[in-house]
Parts: sequence; C-alpha cells; structure tokens
Amino acid sequence: VRPVESGGGLVQNGGSLRLSCKASGAITSFFNSNSWGWYRQAPGKQRDLVAEITSSRTTNYADSVKGRFTITRDSTRKMVYLQMDSLKPEDTAVYYCNTVTGSLDWGQGTQVTVSS
Repeated sequence: VRPVESGGGLVQNGGSLRLSCKASGAITSFFNSNSWGWYRQAPGKQRDLVAEITSSRTTNYADSVKGRFTITRDSTRKMVYLQMDSLKPEDTAVYYCNTVTGSLDWGQGTQVTVSS
C-alpha cells in the first residue's frame, strides 16, 4: 500500500494550499484504526512529522506549523488532508503522508514551494 499525495504547488509567502492524501489501497479497518501524519522533507534535511491525527481525531502539530496547519481525515473516503495557511518560505519541502509509525511504503510526495 502506497499513499498518493497531491495538491502541492508554488505559492507566495502568506498563501494557502490544501494537500490531499489518498490511502485507497488500505483496507478500511487499517485506515480507521491508525493514526495518520503528514511529513515533510526539505533538501538536505531529514523527513519530519509535522502533523498527526489519531483515530479519534485528536490532532498534534510541530511547533513550527502550529496555528497555521490543520490536519483532517475522512474515513469514508480513506483520505487525509492538510490545510496550510500563512505559508512561509521555510515551509518549502516535499510533503508525504503515512501512518505515524511510517508503516506503509512511502509515496512520491507532493512538492510545496513558497516564494518570498
């Protein structure tokens, strides 16, 4: 099972994007029972978890994105979303989704570029 991320692009400083992650290859019980996260990897840096959502929809965010990013999930569609507002140049990275344990194969990600 490999998630498919989409929704990235080029946006100006202060702009917004909404990322989508399709985990349709996962069986419903697996999707519903797991916590899911959005990760990002900037050039030359490690991949970091920036937002997570539990099966009960409790959310947690890295300090760097708190108050600007919102993670949601749709169990019916097996989708995970990341609403990103007030984007900054330092948010530029490839964004990936996976379970919070990284148990699935990594997808290709979606590139987010924020211009200053």
